[in-house]
Amino acid sequence: MLAYQKILIALDVFAVYQPVLERGLQLANKDAEVSLIHATLPHVYFEPYGAAFETDFVDNINKQSREKLQQIAKDHGIPAERAYSLLGYASDEIQKQAEKIHADVIVIGTHGRSGLKLLLGSTANAVLHGVKQDVLAVKI
Repeated sequence: MLAYQKILIALDVFAVYQPVLERGLQLANKDAEVSLIHATLPHVYFEPYGAAFETDFVDNINKQSREKLQQIAKDHGIPAERAYSLLGYASDEIQKQAEKIHADVIVIGTHGRSGLKLLLGSTANAVLHGVKQDVLAVKI
């Protein structure tokens, strides 16, 4: 079996991401291109009011995630141009970026909750069923 050459690691930089990052890096040989991705929702809803906040609030979150992702990349020797902090729905952005960079595998975290419905989580499940690449789901 050939080693993966292009690895896309999807991180939630505002949650526990270390197990996902470590597992993705373990897949990489010395010639592999490792990329990181984080997606910020384009809007935020506050329950129970259903009020959507966009613009400044979302821009601030996206800026924080970009800075955090860049620091993670730097700490692990990943070039800044392969750290993608995007605005959009995580599963959609992960799928699009995986195609764009011709990733061989996507590494993504799972919630690790019990029950069949919660086995993967909605983002990991959507990614798994929407891509051509292998997907490694890491239990957090």
